[in-house]
Amino acid sequence: MIRARGLALERGGRRVLDEIDFELRPGEFVAVLGPNGVGKTTLLRACAGFEVPAEGTIELDGKAVHRLPVARRARHIAMLASDELLADELRVRDVVAIGRFPHRPWWKFSADEEDERAIAAAIAATHIEEYVDRVFTHLSSGEQQRVWIAMALAQGAPLLLLDEPTTHLDVRVAHNVLELLRERTKNGTSVLCVLHDINEAASVADRVLLLGCGRMLALAPPDEVLASSLLDEAYGIAMHRARTDDGRTIVVPAH
Repeated sequence: MIRARGLALERGGRRVLDEIDFELRPGEFVAVLGPNGVGKTTLLRACAGFEVPAEGTIELDGKAVHRLPVARRARHIAMLASDELLADELRVRDVVAIGRFPHRPWWKFSADEEDERAIAAAIAATHIEEYVDRVFTHLSSGEQQRVWIAMALAQGAPLLLLDEPTTHLDVRVAHNVLELLRERTKNGTSVLCVLHDINEAASVADRVLLLGCGRMLALAPPDEVLASSLLDEAYGIAMHRARTDDGRTIVVPAH
């Protein structure tokens, strides 16, 4: 669905990523890892069509993403970057309903039956039923994060781009959110998700896209990435590796 070839990205006039090549397959969960400032969010924004490549291309089904009409792009790609979104005094249900806007013609303001089903399903999937009539800004940061995820799910796009969706969430809720996203891939939805926790990413992703040193260091199954020395190179710190009882590799800083 999404393919990057010879991709180079700039931010504030500075080259942050170079020579990026990858393909996101239908029904695949790819976790994006790398140190702060490496360009993870910039890469997600480019995949959503919000950033124009300095070099190379990002294509959605063979067409340059940033050249697609906005409404068409929004029907295919849902991006969650909650620090860029404002909800002010909206009720929670109204925030979730924003996800349905790309499916309506400009003259239609009210939701139809399909919209209502999608909104209800997203609310149920993220377990926010008790919040629907509350004002969004009155929620905790963790509760707000779940509402943003519900909005992205309501959009019904086959490609989900998520920038740190487990931020502000406790361990149990973060686990549930990642399991929910993993479940969505079973019906063909593709997920490209920036995460900070290396082991969290390894537990849920089909492949890990590791960024470091201004380029893509790896795109491989989690065990391959965690077992390699590339993590040490990306984060600039030695990693200690261990095996869990079920055979998975986990890593922690060596010092």
